[in-house]
Amino acid sequence: MTSEEIKTEVLTMGAQARNAAYELAKLTSEQKSAILLAMADGLVGSEAEILAANALDIAEAEKNGLTAAMIDRLLLTSERIAGIAQGIREVAALHDPVGEVIKEWSRPNGIHIEKRRTPIGVIGIIFESRPNVTADAAVLCFKTGNATILRGGKEAIHSNRAIAQALQEGGAGAGLPDHSVQLIPFTERESVQHMAEMDQYLDLIIPRGGAGLIETVVSLARMPVIKHYDGICHTYVDREADFDMAESIAINAKTHKPSVCNTMETLLIDRSVAAEFAPKVATAMLEKGVELRGDEAFVELVGADRVKPATEADWTTEYLDLILSVKVVDGLDGAINHINHYGSHHSDCIVTGDPAAAERFLNEIDSATVFWNASTRFSDGGEFGFGAEIGISTDKLHARGPMGLEELTSYKYRITGAGQVRG
Repeated sequence: MTSEEIKTEVLTMGAQARNAAYELAKLTSEQKSAILLAMADGLVGSEAEILAANALDIAEAEKNGLTAAMIDRLLLTSERIAGIAQGIREVAALHDPVGEVIKEWSRPNGIHIEKRRTPIGVIGIIFESRPNVTADAAVLCFKTGNATILRGGKEAIHSNRAIAQALQEGGAGAGLPDHSVQLIPFTERESVQHMAEMDQYLDLIIPRGGAGLIETVVSLARMPVIKHYDGICHTYVDREADFDMAESIAINAKTHKPSVCNTMETLLIDRSVAAEFAPKVATAMLEKGVELRGDEAFVELVGADRVKPATEADWTTEYLDLILSVKVVDGLDGAINHINHYGSHHSDCIVTGDPAAAERFLNEIDSATVFWNASTRFSDGGEFGFGAEIGISTDKLHARGPMGLEELTSYKYRITGAGQVRG
């Protein structure tokens, strides 16, 4: 397609989404829940078509030499499709925040003011790799009355098309307005630019992916952007940590699902306990197939035959793989300074039995989610009780951390009077 044809197609989708948003605003919570259940059924009913489309994406990924971790992000199975459908049903059962009164009050002149949650309108979501994002994003936006334009990466284009079609067709029979969920069906980069410039139709754009994608969208966007930057997540093992607990948390944070953004990428160890804990955790990590990259102190404690020397770049690298950087730090101050300097303001954990140390860590670490004695893998909308999530925002305005339904709403003021005029 030519650039002009792409622009025309994207603008057409934008106009269709705006019209859909007006129709979505008319739906009751009960109607939206019924449509969501129909969308879940539509997804399960289209399993064969979705798996066939996914097989094309997996074959292309293997041909292009993508890592095992990246291929796992792409892979769909019957179980994963059933899990996505169950996630949709769970969203259907969640409280609908639209119409909720945030605050209300009356003024001395008798007018009554309500601040109520409303849909944002039309949301554009640009994402890479994981095809489940197509469903997660669409259903969360729909639950809150927002029309959605999705633009996935080329790695999952066949899967994304199949999922979007299943959702729209499944929901249509239950009353889903036309064009409520649209997927840009091509992968030319110009589509990102045209989406980002389409402020007459898009109210918000959310890029999910690598730093390059996010920086491109931020530089082009004419509407607000909620950013989901890298997950340079840390676990700090304090001098008062229970070592068995610390090892369990670190292993889970690194190896449970290494390809996701809330996986630990750097382990920090208090110097006063490093001689005892470093060899212990290194052995456990190596048994799990984790490649270790350590600072000079960690290499000396564990052995140069088991650890690669870390470079400056390792402290800012999101591996998304079974690779871990490890640093020995000078106590709590050293950990806080390292995380605030090298981290991505995503998710960070302290393991300690000292409440005062934990309180300092929780207060002074400048990240969206901070943990005390729990794995960073819990930084997830589902684990927070939000249902499926739209992503994990590293911004500070409007939305921060896992984004659930409330973060996909705006608000308006409704004023009721009895003929008052301003003097």
